[in-house]
Amino acid sequence: MTDPFGFLKIPREPVPARPVEERLGDWQEVHAGQALLPLVSRQADRCMDCGIPFCHTGCPLGNLIPEWNAYAAHADWRAAYERLHATDNFPEATGRLCPAPCEDACVLTINAEPVTIKNVEQAIVDEGLRRGWMRPCPPERHSGKAVAVIGSGPAGLAAAQQLTRAGHAVTVHERADRIGGLLRYGIPEFKMEKAHLDRRIEQMRAEGTVFVTGHDVGGTSGPAAATGAAAETDAAALRGACDAVVVATGAGERRELPVPGRELHGIHQAMEYLTCANRVREGDWAESPITAEGRHVVIVGGGDTGSDCMGTALRQGAVSVVQLDINPEPGPGRTDDEPWPVYPRTYRISHAHDEARGREGRDPRLFACATLRFEGDASGRVRALHLTAVEPVGRRPLAGTERVIPAGLVLLALGFSGPERAGGLCEQLGLEYDERGNYARDAGFAARGGRAPGVFVAGDAGRGQSLVVWAIAEGRAAAAAVDRYLTGSTCLPAPVAAHDRPMTALGRMRYGDR
Repeated sequence: MTDPFGFLKIPREPVPARPVEERLGDWQEVHAGQALLPLVSRQADRCMDCGIPFCHTGCPLGNLIPEWNAYAAHADWRAAYERLHATDNFPEATGRLCPAPCEDACVLTINAEPVTIKNVEQAIVDEGLRRGWMRPCPPERHSGKAVAVIGSGPAGLAAAQQLTRAGHAVTVHERADRIGGLLRYGIPEFKMEKAHLDRRIEQMRAEGTVFVTGHDVGGTSGPAAATGAAAETDAAALRGACDAVVVATGAGERRELPVPGRELHGIHQAMEYLTCANRVREGDWAESPITAEGRHVVIVGGGDTGSDCMGTALRQGAVSVVQLDINPEPGPGRTDDEPWPVYPRTYRISHAHDEARGREGRDPRLFACATLRFEGDASGRVRALHLTAVEPVGRRPLAGTERVIPAGLVLLALGFSGPERAGGLCEQLGLEYDERGNYARDAGFAARGGRAPGVFVAGDAGRGQSLVVWAIAEGRAAAAAVDRYLTGSTCLPAPVAAHDRPMTALGRMRYGDR
């Protein structure tokens, strides 16, 4: 166990990021080259080894956090590595990308600072990689059953790895030219270097998973497929050729901003911009066709995608960057309707916000404001954005608060409203939509309304846009449902049900009846 008095003696000390000036000059991860282990072992010793570890509840994967904290505290990295992988297929991704709701659920958070769980997780998996512990785990026997997974984001990859290890013949179909989904083209290199993704894909190949790229199942020729010509495959025919199908296409239907001037040049969806930047990093292009260099950049949307756009724009040489958030500025602490251990909306600073603040001396965000219209120049390119302050609840414009800010590049980071409607995937498989615009499914991930049994929906395609940790948890749980469908029983873990939601003040994580 950890030091019983560690949380009393040791203050919280997160792993420091590299200096702003240094990391803005490259695309390496913000913690690249940091000495993690001595600091992380000491921080892991702050874990209270709670009788009821609420960090498990905060994490949909049910990660065994107190256990690998104890191993990390004693520098038993091999044991920590094994316990971490017992519940998480891709801890190198969650340790870098997850906002760590487990930390907000840490018992220490009641009256102190939580354990740096995310730092410990990343240190464990990175040390395992450094020591060569990531090895293929092929199945001991093969079931003779074939499964097709449509989509290669974290949910699809997690489902594929679990089903391959259970002995099924799994083929992952991806319409882009590389495997990884948003992990590949939506996440900037400075948040997760793609070498981590490539290494995991090679492990899965060695285990027996087959990957097919440039394969547009259902002919879903939406914006995310803008990667060259993709071979279209009828989804119904694919279903007929295998024993089960997992639909893990993500929530790619992007929200729009229908205001005057939207048609001007220089206004782009955030994912279009991030994909172009990532393609430059992959070596496909010498320079991005959408660049922030020399421009005043305005990001509309206050979430993580907007923050990713900010970090990218700063590295491309933007003159200035402003992020607009329609929500009021959060306070520093929990409100009464967000008590411990729920994940609260509090004032947080991302690495990109820290970079902008370090360069410009202020928080780059404008809270409680909305876009009224765009203004263009004589060539039809955006040159300014008109905004207004809004009421905190009704979000109605406040009279007399209109202002104009310069804008040479506008990025719309307004989130997603479910799976893409373009193409024939939904019709060919006979899928239905639920009230939130996602693919409808039962509590066991089976698609509702499918023309044939054996179609399952995992990840954001059924949940709506969410966190990488929820996507992996859904992929693991959907794999257990598929395995049970194919064989009559399963030993695969199912950490969540399809209708589970994050814990709130009014309900537990599992509802049972929705």
